[in-house]
Amino acid sequence: MEIILRQAVEDLGKPGDVVNLTPGYARNYLRPRGPAYEPTPGNLKRIQQERDRLEAAENERRNAAQTLADRLEQVSLTFSARVGEEGKLFGSVTTADIAQQLETQGFHIEKRQVDLHEPIKALGVYRIPIRLHADVKPEVRVWVIKQ
Repeated sequence: MEIILRQAVEDLGKPGDVVNLTPGYARNYLRPRGPAYEPTPGNLKRIQQERDRLEAAENERRNAAQTLADRLEQVSLTFSARVGEEGKLFGSVTTADIAQQLETQGFHIEKRQVDLHEPIKALGVYRIPIRLHADVKPEVRVWVIKQ
């Protein structure tokens, strides 16, 4: 059974894609919940209008993220921390610390947007990616120095 996706559905496609599914999945799950249409000419026209509107909004979000990314690329954050032997920190620099320092510099970045896999526990210079958009990931320089 063919359907038109109205929303992005994981492992199926993005809005406007015509996908071939089993009738039960389409009839019992997707259509009652709203993320799918029957592939009629009227629905094809409606989904094309929705896709155009969504693409325009997505381009606007991407452009806004790119302008913010250009500003973030110039940012350098410095953290001073107490250090033990061999350059290991007594604490660590976390995503919350980075987000807080970016906030003091005028950037509204949430800590979940900071792409730090594990806290920084040693002295040095790090390049930390910030997830602003799926296509835009600027890197911020983070300096961890001895207190």
